[in-house]
Amino acid sequence: MHKVFFVSLQSMEKIKNLLVDMGGVLINLNRPRCIASFEEIGVSSIRELITTTYLQEGLFLKIEEGSITPEEFRDGIRKLTSQTITDQQIEDAWIAMLADMPAAKLELLLTLREKYNVMLLSNTNSIHWDFICRERFSYKGHVPDDYFHQCYLSYQLGLVKPFPEIFKYVIQDAGIRPEETLLIDDARPNCETAASLGFKTYMPEAGEDWSHLFNISL
Repeated sequence: MHKVFFVSLQSMEKIKNLLVDMGGVLINLNRPRCIASFEEIGVSSIRELITTTYLQEGLFLKIEEGSITPEEFRDGIRKLTSQTITDQQIEDAWIAMLADMPAAKLELLLTLREKYNVMLLSNTNSIHWDFICRERFSYKGHVPDDYFHQCYLSYQLGLVKPFPEIFKYVIQDAGIRPEETLLIDDARPNCETAASLGFKTYMPEAGEDWSHLFNISL
């Protein structure tokens, strides 16, 4: 395993690009609420699929890597329960994973975008992404492009973290140098892979205010 290199204030002077994770870094997550919501509609095996690690299993991995459609995801969920459940019930249970996105972090992104090439790199899916764009990134009438120069989403790319291919794709597509790029991600495996490719990394705690990296107070 490669060591996770935590960025220093000195190395921040060389940073031109920010690669920011979404879940746990920008938006807070509520796995227990999500699990309870699925159990309420009869999906008793949900705990085996929605893990406490940073890479989902089964249907939840497939929808995040874009190998199944939302329709196929919902049909797969129905096979896990004996109850008759609607599309909306399934989506509501899955969206229950998503908690608040602090306004201060959105304001921070707007400020950072003026100085850095800010990019989003997230393992996500179309159901979550549509909800987040509609209900979270819409803060003060904004859209994702107001916060990020580019959004790299696993389900659109067919690639997921922590595998190196997604980082290599970003390097090539964005035309960036890893040594000039800071990854902010709350998953150690993602940081380890990125560090092995030359990225600077910072792994915040859940809900952490990481504005101190930039001498900005939220």
